[in-house]
Amino acid sequence: MGKETIKGHEYSDSYLVTRCAGGDIRSQEFLYRRYFSFAMSICIRYTRDEGEAMEIVNDSYMKVLDRLQEYDQSRPFKNWYGKILVNTAIDNYRKNQKNNEFLPLETVDETGESDPEIETELSVNDILTLYSYLPANYRMTFNLFEIEGYSHEEIGQMLGVTASTSRANLARAKKMLRDLYCRHIIPVKKSHE
Repeated sequence: MGKETIKGHEYSDSYLVTRCAGGDIRSQEFLYRRYFSFAMSICIRYTRDEGEAMEIVNDSYMKVLDRLQEYDQSRPFKNWYGKILVNTAIDNYRKNQKNNEFLPLETVDETGESDPEIETELSVNDILTLYSYLPANYRMTFNLFEIEGYSHEEIGQMLGVTASTSRANLARAKKMLRDLYCRHIIPVKKSHE
């Protein structure tokens, strides 16, 4: 990342950000396109479908444009934008929380089996399929803890739950992912052998 061409010229993020802050629409489009895949890769982890992820990407980018004066150009733009993407995904979760389903732990099968041998070569589609089955609160907690690196205390503050609820949601998410892997991925892999 970092440089793309506009009419044969390469431009850095810093240059594009400065032009965006000045209202240059072409630079705004270039910056959006430069980071679109990055933004979607974050947002799709927090949603059930591409449509909702796209809404979060667009909302986030509007926030970026509104807050460019707050951006410290001595730091990487990608990191700053990433935080806005995650925070917008959290805002979206909170807004829709009353519509989000919560599964009791009993819903997840207790197999008593040891953890399955998990392949390291899962496709992106396999991973997204597994994610799509997780209830929103589990998916949000899993992403914030395992991928973004937040503590349970921080997650609790962000989502309006206790740290112990965050821990329980993470444990349940992992258990559910293992169960889903055993039920949906392993049988498909074995049928192709």
